[in-house]
Amino acid sequence: MELEHKFCRLSREATLAEGTRIAGYASLFGACDQGGDVVATGAYAASLKRLAAEGSAVKMLWQHDPAQPIGVWDEVREDGRGLFVAGRILDTVEKGREAAALVAAGAIDGLSIGYRTIRATKNDKGQRLLTELDLWEVSLVTFPMLSSARVAAKGDSPDDGALLQMAQRIEAARRDLAGL
Repeated sequence: MELEHKFCRLSREATLAEGTRIAGYASLFGACDQGGDVVATGAYAASLKRLAAEGSAVKMLWQHDPAQPIGVWDEVREDGRGLFVAGRILDTVEKGREAAALVAAGAIDGLSIGYRTIRATKNDKGQRLLTELDLWEVSLVTFPMLSSARVAAKGDSPDDGALLQMAQRIEAARRDLAGL
């Protein structure tokens, strides 16, 4: 199987610290992306369980380039909304410094997943429903496939709980304004 990518904006739920901390939703369950794909709730569960058992981790890349890791994801988990990620862009890496500056300036705010499809079906709307995915990486990107996958907040040393709360409030306000 070929490695696929799905792009999302870094919701205003991302942050920068210790290096630069960011957080946001890399994927939202039930949302149709620009490619006509919808990720089902629980699609990442088996992959995340396998990675944990292997002592491995989802990689943080710049624009899906495997030659440009820019940091580490400290937290990658499914919740009722989607795939939440929180991590650190490393300022000890040249591309990491560039990425952190671009995120801080608001020039880059997209998140995108790199994965292999394990199981998918077509739903009644003709969309591909992704029910099981093998997650490889989450990248910071310029143009996400899923426009609502974004970095949500940024700061020097945010408290992770406060960051998640801020991200949820910002996303709720965005959805209200958009009439979603």
